Amino acid sequence: MGTVPPTIEDLRALAERYNLTLDDAALSSFRGLMIPTLASYDVVEKLYAEHAPPMPTRNHAVPSAAENPLNAWQVYTELSTQADGPLAGRRVVVKDNIAVAGVPMGNGSRSLQGFVPREDATAVRRLLDAGATIVGKGTCEDLCYSAGSHTAISGPVRNPWDPTRTSGGSSSGPAVLVATGEADLGLGGDQGGSIRIPAAFCGVVGHKPTYGLVPCTGAFSMDNTLDHLGPITRTVRDAALMLTALAGYDADDPRQDSALRPPDYLRHLDDGVKGLRIGLLTEGFDIPGLSQACVDDTVRNAAHALEQAGAKVTPISVPWHRTGMDVWKVIATDGIAWQMIEGNAIGRNWAGRYDPELIAHFGRGRAEHADAFSETVKLVTLNGGYTLGKYHGAHYGMAQNLVPQLIKGYDRALAEVDVLVLPTAPHVATPLPGPEASREEYVIAALGLVPNVAPFDASGHPAIAVPAGRVDGLPVSMMIVGPHHRDDLCLRVARAVETALGGFPPAPAHAPLAATREQS
Repeated sequence: MGTVPPTIEDLRALAERYNLTLDDAALSSFRGLMIPTLASYDVVEKLYAEHAPPMPTRNHAVPSAAENPLNAWQVYTELSTQADGPLAGRRVVVKDNIAVAGVPMGNGSRSLQGFVPREDATAVRRLLDAGATIVGKGTCEDLCYSAGSHTAISGPVRNPWDPTRTSGGSSSGPAVLVATGEADLGLGGDQGGSIRIPAAFCGVVGHKPTYGLVPCTGAFSMDNTLDHLGPITRTVRDAALMLTALAGYDADDPRQDSALRPPDYLRHLDDGVKGLRIGLLTEGFDIPGLSQACVDDTVRNAAHALEQAGAKVTPISVPWHRTGMDVWKVIATDGIAWQMIEGNAIGRNWAGRYDPELIAHFGRGRAEHADAFSETVKLVTLNGGYTLGKYHGAHYGMAQNLVPQLIKGYDRALAEVDVLVLPTAPHVATPLPGPEASREEYVIAALGLVPNVAPFDASGHPAIAVPAGRVDGLPVSMMIVGPHHRDDLCLRVARAVETALGGFPPAPAHAPLAATREQS
C-alpha cells in the first residue's frame, strides 16, 4: 500500500483542526520533517506483510431465505480441528463480531461487509481445540450497539416464540439458533447485556462471565473495559461445560490477569442451594415505566422455589444499581465513540493483539457507508463525538472513577447474601419496530431494555440469565449475579433454578417467512 506524504492542503486542514496558526512556509517545513517518519511506516508495513499469517481456505456458504426464516444465520460453515474433547460432536454458532479465520465477518454492518479475518479469535480456537464444530456465524446487530434485534444491515432477527417480536440483541442470531436447536451452543458477546437480553427473550441460558475470565482477542471491541465473551446454551450444564473450555489467560489480551486459574465449572454444578442466601435485588424490580408486574412475579416465584431446596430468600437493596446505569451509559457512549468509531474497532494505547486489516477495512467502510449505520450507531457517534469534543473525555474519567463505588455497592450486598437475583429484562419481548416507526421508537426499542443488565458490564460481576417461566407464551428470565470470579456459584444456582422448574421447552419450529435477506 505505502504511505503518501500529505499535501500542504492536508496540513492546513490539520492545523485548523488542532488550532495551530501556521503559514504555508511553516507547513512546507513540517511536511519535510515528516518524510523520514513516514518512511518508517513503510518499513513497518513491509515487515508486517512478511510476518502476517496466511489467509486460510475454509469453505462457507450464505443461507437462502428459505433456510433462514428468522434471519438468524449469516453464513454456514463446518469447521473442526479435533475429533475428541469435551465438546466433541457439539455444533457451535459464533456471533458475527468474532473472528473465524477465512470466514466473512460482518458485525451486522454495511461498513464491515467483505472483511475476512486471517486468524481465529482465541475463544474460537479454544472451542475448536475442545472438539467443537463451528457450524456458522449468527447475525448480530449493527456494530452490536443494540439490545433489540432490528438494527442489522441484513434485517431484523425474529423471535422464535413470536416472529413479530424482538429476539433481543446484540447476540440475536446465536440466541435464536440455540433456542430452535439449529446449533447446540452459541458464542456471544456482552458489553451492555448482549448475551443476557437475547437469552432472556429466546428462552435460553446466557452467561456473562466475570470481566477478564474469557479472552476477547479477535472480537470486535466497543470499549476494552466493557468487553465480555461467553456462552449461550440450552441448559446450564452446557454453559458450564462451554465456560470451562473458554476460560483462562491469553497473553494477547490485556484485559486479563496472568494469575488467572479458572476451575472446572462442572465440578460443583449439582451441589444445590441448601444453606445459600438468595438476595432479591430490590432495585431490579418495579422499575418505573419498564417493569411488568407479571415478569417481576414470575422471577420472584422462581426464586422462592429455591426455598424448598433449602435456600433462604430475602430482599436486599443496592441503591447503586439504578445509578449504575448512568455510569455505564457514560462509559459506553464516550468509550464507543473513541475506541470503536475513532479507533476503528480496536482503539490504541493497549498492549495486545491487533488486527490491522480489520482496522483498515472498517476505517474505510465507516467513511464510505456512514449513512448506512443504524440509528443507534449514528446516535452514539454523535453523542460521544459531542461530549468528547466539548468536555474532552472528563466525564468518561469521572465514570471510570465511580466504577469502584459501583462494585462496592454490589459487593456489600454480596457479603450479606451469596447471590443477587433479579429479572434479566424487566418485561417480555416487545414487538419489532415497523418500517414506519419513528427514530425515537426505533432507538427506544434498541436501547431501552438494559437497565438491569448493563451495570454489571461496568462492574464486571458474573451474571447468568436462566429461564424462569413464561408469560402469555413468551419467556421470562431470571438473572443471577455473584461475586467476582464466582461464576461457579452463579452456574450452581442457575442449575438449581432449572431443576426446580423442570427445565424449559425448546422454541417452536418455523416455516420460511416471506421476508428475504439483502445480500451483498
